Amino acid sequence: MLEELKIWLATSGASLLAVVLKAIIIAVIGLFVIRAVNKLLDKVLQKSKLEKAAHSLLKGLAKTVLTVLLALIVASSLGVDVTGIVALASVLTLAVSLALQNMLANVIGGFTLLYTHPFSSGDYVEIAGQAGAVQEVGIAYTKLMTPDNKLISIPNSAVTAAQIVNYSASGCRRVDIDVSASYDAPTQLVIDTLVSTANASFVLTEPEQPYAVLVSYGESCINYTLRFWVKTEDYWAALFAVNQKIKADFDAAGVQMSYPHLNVHIEK
Repeated sequence: MLEELKIWLATSGASLLAVVLKAIIIAVIGLFVIRAVNKLLDKVLQKSKLEKAAHSLLKGLAKTVLTVLLALIVASSLGVDVTGIVALASVLTLAVSLALQNMLANVIGGFTLLYTHPFSSGDYVEIAGQAGAVQEVGIAYTKLMTPDNKLISIPNSAVTAAQIVNYSASGCRRVDIDVSASYDAPTQLVIDTLVSTANASFVLTEPEQPYAVLVSYGESCINYTLRFWVKTEDYWAALFAVNQKIKADFDAAGVQMSYPHLNVHIEK
């Protein structure tokens, strides 16, 4: 038995070792090629006009395709019948596609987003009840970063099926602030004070000037709404700044901000 093993190693072992070494070399070279192609693709995408949010989707798909091709080449170098593998892979792909319909829907959704282009990288959007700045459109998920630095991943299929609100599309955004004041405060004084507060902040005069309106009469207060326009990137800063300044300006103008209260009248 030992002699037979020695004879086999002498005759076939060397050739088998050569085949294995060849496959290893091909695999190593292939991995370097894939890495180089990914780097080249990354440079091309950086210089292209394609949205940065879609870069990860294209790079992920390219890496997957190249890896599959490398696996087939390595298998072929080992003497494996690649045509049989391809035929088997076709059957397995069909079976997997039926089992992973949601994943495939996400991939198709990613390409749909690339084609329809409903938002750009960095845009502040609201999708399926979630709001944040667009970070990337991946193979399966669209990622949003919230103002408090939370990363939200939404399946691409859900993104394409949902209503998308893009707050950054026009470059400016309207701020609406609801305020209540006492019935004792003259309505015009309240309106003038609110407009003055908005004008003192970094607001835009286009598409319209800041204005305030009387909305409704409540049980213990009169409700007003202040509206003004700001650049999209200034939205939160303007909202907080004006909100804080309203109280100080009301105090200076002698306007009392109301709160729920009950007046009791006693008759003797």
